[in-house]
Amino acid sequence: MGLGLLGRGLGYTRFLAECGTDLIVTDLKTKKQLAVSVRALKKFKNVKFVLGGHRLEDFRGKDMVIKNPGVPSDSIYVKEAKKNNIPVEMDVSLFAKCAPGVTIIGITGTRGKSMTTALVYEILSKNFKNKKVYLGGNVRGVATLPLLKKVKAGDIVVCELDSWQLQGFGEAKMSPHISVFTSFMPDHMNYYKNNIKKYFNDKANIFKYQKRGDVLIIRPGVKKLIPKNIKSRLFMADGEKMKKYDFSVPGGFQRENLACAVLIAQYFKISDAQIKKTVKNFKGLEGRLQYVKTVKGVKIYNDNNATTPEATVAGIEALSFPYVRHRGSSPMSDIGEKNIILICGGSDKGLDLRNFEKAAESCRAVILIPGTGTDRIKIKEAKKAKTLKESVKEAMKIAKTGDIILFSPAFASFGMFNNEYERNDKFMKIVKGLK
Repeated sequence: MGLGLLGRGLGYTRFLAECGTDLIVTDLKTKKQLAVSVRALKKFKNVKFVLGGHRLEDFRGKDMVIKNPGVPSDSIYVKEAKKNNIPVEMDVSLFAKCAPGVTIIGITGTRGKSMTTALVYEILSKNFKNKKVYLGGNVRGVATLPLLKKVKAGDIVVCELDSWQLQGFGEAKMSPHISVFTSFMPDHMNYYKNNIKKYFNDKANIFKYQKRGDVLIIRPGVKKLIPKNIKSRLFMADGEKMKKYDFSVPGGFQRENLACAVLIAQYFKISDAQIKKTVKNFKGLEGRLQYVKTVKGVKIYNDNNATTPEATVAGIEALSFPYVRHRGSSPMSDIGEKNIILICGGSDKGLDLRNFEKAAESCRAVILIPGTGTDRIKIKEAKKAKTLKESVKEAMKIAKTGDIILFSPAFASFGMFNNEYERNDKFMKIVKGLK
């Protein structure tokens, strides 16, 4: 249920087809919209497609439904399956059920989960000789279920887990053996219908079913949300202790993400010298406060994955005060020399824009790209662009030597783009074409 275009649905569909499963693949998108994914499955005779909508009859008389994380939990089709006693599973949680003896490291948080996941995977994979380390979860183009072909008892799988994927863990009443909870702030309120408690409850599955001996690592901002009666061992990440590491990613909050990764490395008894070497060589992640290049003395950063107002505030603060922890709820009213030109805008998630607007007004200029969220923004003298390419062109026209162009949307990508990865790729292509 939900093939999609990101590669994860395709990955586990192909895996199940190779296992000999008779499959019905159903998606709200049409065959034309899903042409790339459909073409990749063309050779399988045991795959039938029902595209452009779902049918209730497909959710009766089946052995299992595997749903894409973005499918609403109150879907009438999911309810139909459950009414007919058909198990409804999700990629990562189903993998966790089927991979006994494998240690699962789960990482969640409204912001910071991707960076922390990448750091953990980088440190562990480069420093273990007798264990294999795999990457899974909410990672571009990566399906977790097919890892069943590769993993053995004793192996480690590092998984980035969003709130939707954690619904699967909640339904299975299980949590990862080692969990990281980086941050929590409003997000996806359009999906959760402004019920932030429901959003947190999904996130809380990261630790809710942990057993004695399991580990939970948190950043300081999450401490007040963690119940005192948890069974797992609790560790707090301290970004201040990370100054001894040569870490190129800007932002004090990123040092807290690094601290989470270092605690996991220490748990696995990886030496400080090994950690230092790996961290020094780590260049950051595409789309997350990523330095792209300097053009005519102007530094350009790609923060495409900042899909919430608070994430963009964090990006502005990180480039203004590289070693100060993200303050979030009280953004600076002045950043000294105003040298940031912000490109933002996109599809609305129904989130509070007040802190974002204050931080954005502290920038030297703001350029808006179209979207339902953009229509809500109230920033004096903000310029409007019709396309992403036009926004970059306008930013370069305004910029002078020593300035920073920060592409940090603060909103989702839908409307102008199929998904945030398409938006990311288009921005990178535009910037790489600048001379």
